[in-house]
Amino acid sequence: MTLDISFQPMRVLIDGHDTDGNLVLADSQLAAVIVRLDGEHHDLERGRWHLEAGFGKCNTRDAPLFRTPDEAGAWVEQTLMGKTT
Repeated sequence: MTLDISFQPMRVLIDGHDTDGNLVLADSQLAAVIVRLDGEHHDLERGRWHLEAGFGKCNTRDAPLFRTPDEAGAWVEQTLMGKTT
């Protein structure tokens, strides 16, 4: 069984930086908020997506940085389905 992972673009208020975000929905339930790193201090990580907030099983500080929202969505699905390594 797979989850229906979808995204809702949302601006995120974070000190004037990193404002491009997405709500990550799993079967129409909010599972995570991801934010694209764009602040000058991110240097090597600029353009990657960061888990700003996770809910339920996605509430972790150990999430990796993601290259794309789809990669973050795959991580959310794996985490919720208990398939993370």
